[in-house]
Amino acid sequence: MALTTEPQTTPPGVAASTDAATSELVHRPGRWIDNWDPENTSQWNLVGRAIAKRNLGWSIFAEFLGFVVWQLWSVVVVSLPAVGFTFDTGQTFWLISIPALVGATLRIPYTFMVPRFGGRNWTIVSAGLLLIPAIGLGIAVSNPETPFGVMLLIAAFAGFGGGNFASSMANITFFFPQREKGWALGLNAAGGNLGASVAQFVVPIAITIGAAATLNLPLAGWLWIPLIIAAMIGAYFFMDNISSAKADIAGSLAAVREPHMWILAFLYIGTFGSFIGFASVFPKLIADQFPDFSTIQVGSAGVGLAFLGALVGSLARPYGGKLADRFGGALITVVTFGVMALGATLVLLTLPAANFWLFLGCFLLLFVASGVGNGSTYRMIPTVFAARAGTANAHENAADVGTQRKAAAALGIISAVGAYGGFAIPQVLGAAKTGTGSYDAAFIGFIVAYVVFAAVTAFFYLRRGSSVAGQRI
Repeated sequence: MALTTEPQTTPPGVAASTDAATSELVHRPGRWIDNWDPENTSQWNLVGRAIAKRNLGWSIFAEFLGFVVWQLWSVVVVSLPAVGFTFDTGQTFWLISIPALVGATLRIPYTFMVPRFGGRNWTIVSAGLLLIPAIGLGIAVSNPETPFGVMLLIAAFAGFGGGNFASSMANITFFFPQREKGWALGLNAAGGNLGASVAQFVVPIAITIGAAATLNLPLAGWLWIPLIIAAMIGAYFFMDNISSAKADIAGSLAAVREPHMWILAFLYIGTFGSFIGFASVFPKLIADQFPDFSTIQVGSAGVGLAFLGALVGSLARPYGGKLADRFGGALITVVTFGVMALGATLVLLTLPAANFWLFLGCFLLLFVASGVGNGSTYRMIPTVFAARAGTANAHENAADVGTQRKAAAALGIISAVGAYGGFAIPQVLGAAKTGTGSYDAAFIGFIVAYVVFAAVTAFFYLRRGSSVAGQRI
């Protein structure tokens, strides 16, 4: 029910009135909103900001639970031997990495669910799907006779949580104006990323407290079911669908044909792929290298320290977006890749020292840098698409609606490709450990990769002769 104006024939006073009517939001049954335009300053200040923040809050909560479920197996595998499971190193790393593989793959179709069903509607469905891996985990780990194939299938279902990120981010990008996208997307992503940290902090406590001689490992799954149901109810009553967030198949195909989408996806492997990959394996790395620090007994509960990595990386992400808002995402991304190369180098050098606190400090540096890089790289995406569309000062100004839809599709595809890093990193570490008995070869590879990522970023987005020269990407 779009309203139109005809400036050629309508008197000035009438045109102004019609424009005002166009900016008024129309609420329809099913919590659908028409005429949404966050670039309209009047609409944004009057009602838009409050609506956007409310949707952002519930989006963060649902995505948070998605990351919790996505990362449950990174914690559970460390405790499997204690309850009678006898999987080898290769099988263990597959249980850690298969959720990332499935989650990355699901991110592509999840991106198109928001335009198809509405952001609020799809949040309800995607949150509900988390019940499958949560319940499945609770049942499977209660019996040490559960075959590896069944365990791997249930771990694969945890990939539903990884898919949530793409639909959530695609949804939120429609709610905020271009000038605030970096901070909003950073908050949305950071709130979700915190789920990895919370899972790694809460699960060791939950499965050990009051467990006496054995671990209550099924609680790792049962614990989250009430919260998942709460997220579904909250999305139903408090989130909204935006009618302008329509699927644009032509725009999606154009995004795939845009070379810069694949360049940005490559860079996102280095930032987000590193974050989620290292978050997944950090509990296992600590258990292998420093078993005495895998869990620290506090009263009757065991507290792990692996959660610190995902925690600092998650908290750093919105500041990556904020720094990118101010200085440009490309510059911040180059710096973060440099710091990540430094962090990986320090981890490699400190492993022979067998000093846990030094190892932890170096790894936390790597996590902070990856978190900042997540935010800055993601902030580059709408800016690059706007610049490629010929938008003046693309860093500050939104492109036309068609370009915004193309960028929204690209956000999901890029987040999917980047998430494959979460599968690759555990597999590379597992192969290094199985083949050489240490993780050294893997970290040498990571250092080289970060140098390459930094060089690619500088070449395409900071070089004077690049296709986006003159724009602050």
